[in-house]
Amino acid sequence: MTEYLKRGLAAELRAEDNLKTRKTVEDTLADIEQRGDVAVRELSERFDKYSPASFRLTQSEIESIIDQVSEQDMIDIRFAHEQVVNFAHAQRNSMQDIEVETLPGVILGHKNIPVQSVGCYIPGGKFPMVASAHMSVATAKVAGVPRIIAATPPFKGKPNPAVIAAMHLGGADEIYVLGGIQAVGAMAIGTETVDPVHMIVGPGNAFVAEAKRQLFGRVGIDLFAGPTETMVIADETVDSELCATDLLGQAEHGYNSPAVLITTSRKLAEDTMVEIERILSILPTADTARRSWEEYGEVIVCGSHDEMLIVANEMASEHVQVMTDRDDWYLEHMTSYGALFLGPRTNVANGDKVIGTNHTLPTNKAGRYTGGLWVGKFLKTHSYQRVTSDSAAAQIGSVGSRLCMLEGFVGHAEQCNIRVRRYGQIDVPYGAPAPLWREKV
Repeated sequence: MTEYLKRGLAAELRAEDNLKTRKTVEDTLADIEQRGDVAVRELSERFDKYSPASFRLTQSEIESIIDQVSEQDMIDIRFAHEQVVNFAHAQRNSMQDIEVETLPGVILGHKNIPVQSVGCYIPGGKFPMVASAHMSVATAKVAGVPRIIAATPPFKGKPNPAVIAAMHLGGADEIYVLGGIQAVGAMAIGTETVDPVHMIVGPGNAFVAEAKRQLFGRVGIDLFAGPTETMVIADETVDSELCATDLLGQAEHGYNSPAVLITTSRKLAEDTMVEIERILSILPTADTARRSWEEYGEVIVCGSHDEMLIVANEMASEHVQVMTDRDDWYLEHMTSYGALFLGPRTNVANGDKVIGTNHTLPTNKAGRYTGGLWVGKFLKTHSYQRVTSDSAAAQIGSVGSRLCMLEGFVGHAEQCNIRVRRYGQIDVPYGAPAPLWREKV
């Protein structure tokens, strides 16, 4: 039987916050569309206290900023970049164009075509998210996107060198030091100085996620990636220190980052809550992590692994750390999540920063219908067809005409009938009349 030892904020309170965010974003995007660069600059001055001559960095500025990155940091950035790119190449190679002859003379196929322009948002106002540049910019480059622009907020009043280095290394064609709704809006809507893109990708806070939601349709998006979520599924095979560390390691992302422990061991649950308090007393980011834990943290004790599976699939958390005596069983049976981290030797931070899988993942239960960002998100699969023989044109046209008439589409049927008359030696199906537009002549 499921028992909650700790719950987060009530759903009603979370919904109230969401409504406030929605209204703010709606008004801000409308302002950007109406006033363009002027609105963007005002927003940057207001929220980031940043107003350079140009938000776009020149090549010389990029080189000068990258020169500030230490040698060891560049080695580490390049290593992480290579892991992400290597896995993205493996994924891209799994996606093949196809062409098959389904009937004699009927050729069907599809092509995987890159999105032609992408805007990558890299968070960084509070924590410089170096890894997010690998996940979006470098992955888009592997997919073959011709134009990649990237935006990141200033960090402590100026461009963050490590983030700019990762953007440049990933292959960004344009780099803007711009954050929040104003960055997403400028890239999607366009301004006097920013040409709009076809797709927006990248994680962000609740305002960035809502901006992407409202812009979806006008541009494509990768997914709804809001505040970080983490879930630990554990049994008595691991200890409270490991569980507490993995929960707080993600709770420090922001003030509204859900962290959930699901376990079959009541002792582990209670010990973990005690251990969390101990770590919070010494964690440098405790101000943020504590608020997330107090308002969004949950501890759930289940009676069995089957029960934990049901709860976990229903919650569909972004990150799911599994540390049990049957990790592969969860890999086989989990159906709704962002990414799985199997066993005590790995952790969410590995996936966030360096291991090679993409860290832009679905939140708010979106894992029930989509996976995370990957090279395939930047590719559009377009089908095509070709009929190469008269007999195939007549055969397909004959059936097509009857199905069109079944639905009442006479004009559709005539598209098929004209092929039957021109390429076939069989009667027109249903004895369909000559085209209506001929009768009116």
